[in-house]
Amino acid sequence: MRASHADRERAVDVLKAGFAEGRLQQAEYEQRMTRAYQAQTHHELQMLVADLPQGPVPQAQFQPRPAVPATFMPMPVQMPMPVHTNGCATGALVCGILTPMTWGATAIPAVILGHKARAEIRRTGERGDGQAIAGIVIGWLGIGGWALFILMMILLGIAGH
Repeated sequence: MRASHADRERAVDVLKAGFAEGRLQQAEYEQRMTRAYQAQTHHELQMLVADLPQGPVPQAQFQPRPAVPATFMPMPVQMPMPVHTNGCATGALVCGILTPMTWGATAIPAVILGHKARAEIRRTGERGDGQAIAGIVIGWLGIGGWALFILMMILLGIAGH
């Protein structure tokens, strides 16, 4: 027998009471709520509240009542895949941080790795965009510092002659 909106609301009320009484954990409560609003038949609603007191849906006359009450079988929970930090982003940040200690030798790799990491992050959805940006900024500051130093040396060399 198909379920009505009122039947779904009664099932939701039982689920709310079960959650408030501590009979359901938060995740299971949310999962059952979602399934209750999607239920099409009385049987689906009855399965959601069969292990809770005062089920909301009357049993149909023609359906035999099971000897053992149906228990809620949770849908398989798919664990979200852990989102990893992009390795190039980490490399860019490390190269950027090492720029002052290497007298700028790691500035160019920091910029290259940072841009490469940002492209990969946009494509794959990995984490590490902030690390990539930090590597790019520090790398460009190192390159700019060396360019300024060389320009000053050239100007001093021209002024000295």
